[in-house]
Amino acid sequence: MGRLASTENLTEEQTAILETIRDFVDEKIIPVAQQLEHDDEYPTEIIEGLKELGVFGLTIPEEFGGLGESLLTYALVVEEIARGWMSVSGVINTHFIVAYLLQQHGTEEQKQKYLPKMAVGEVRGAFSMSEPGLGSDVSAVSTKATKKDDGSYSITGQKMWLTNGGTSTLVAVLCKTDEGADSVYKNMTTFLVEKEPGFGETAQGVTVPGKIAKMGYKGVETTELILEDHQISADQILGGEPGKGFFQMMDGVEVGRVNVAARACGLAIRGFELGIAYAQQRKTFGKQIADHQAVLFRLAEMATKVETIHAMMVRSARLKDTGKRMDVEAGMAKMLASEYANEVVEDSFRIHGGYGYSKEYEIERLMREVKFMLIGEGTSDIQKMIIGRALLRDYKL
Repeated sequence: MGRLASTENLTEEQTAILETIRDFVDEKIIPVAQQLEHDDEYPTEIIEGLKELGVFGLTIPEEFGGLGESLLTYALVVEEIARGWMSVSGVINTHFIVAYLLQQHGTEEQKQKYLPKMAVGEVRGAFSMSEPGLGSDVSAVSTKATKKDDGSYSITGQKMWLTNGGTSTLVAVLCKTDEGADSVYKNMTTFLVEKEPGFGETAQGVTVPGKIAKMGYKGVETTELILEDHQISADQILGGEPGKGFFQMMDGVEVGRVNVAARACGLAIRGFELGIAYAQQRKTFGKQIADHQAVLFRLAEMATKVETIHAMMVRSARLKDTGKRMDVEAGMAKMLASEYANEVVEDSFRIHGGYGYSKEYEIERLMREVKFMLIGEGTSDIQKMIIGRALLRDYKL
């Protein structure tokens, strides 16, 4: 293991967890990721292995059967997993966000009901904000939860881009509710929708049509979610009180952006590893290409970018662990990590030359996977808007 992307001041337990995950990635994920990804096959054995290691309950408190680890530990674990295969980290991420939302905003009954089963992977989480015509404009949510005379709700609408849409059994769904508030943001509510795993009608009024075909991020399923007069009780409102959904989801998105930054770091690390290894194996003009100044300079720039985004990701995770608001820091980490990861992976692709275009080489997969980092959990343009507006508030004349 090289010196890149090391993290200072970790506890012995954190170090042991990361060493275990790194060994798992090297032995169980990297050897099979290429074939599974090309076949678009769900990584069942890998997921079962991660369950046994306790990854699904990594941040869930010990009182609910989890390991009670910090967001920093989780982010570093995600970085390691994404280094092996980014799709696997996607399976973990959505589950983690739902568990986080329950920990931070759920009622005591909701925590007791779901967290112990989530800690062992028995209940698998997914969350849903986006819609077909929505994009990053969360205020335009049209999926409607209508309150009935008995206090229950009926949900109708169409959701888009659900990671784990098929395998999940608990989906946190952001809906529009008419609570009489004077702000659109206070007329949104998060519902905890239970369903069966699979495709088709997975619960009363809940349909998961099938997998969306993608250029990368294969293996893990991305789906739509169609709700048609889905009947749900009021006790399935996250936190038990309507009108708080937007703020709950934005809290979840903050940790989601740390997660995407960590995934981008993992991809960048793997891209660098592949590039520097190939540069020492391939020879031209009588010497290894690593000895050519053009390649040597490229490797130096790649390593510097890896180190930079790892440090920013770690800082944002540590800040979130303090309980402070960190939308700017998370946005910065996500934006730069996704951009730099794309640059590092592309530089590794260039080092590979023509072989990088072959599906036999791992870098071809990374080239497709890393593009998702640019759009997942908000595009770079959205991050710039968040950062810029915050800067204007902080430095207001």
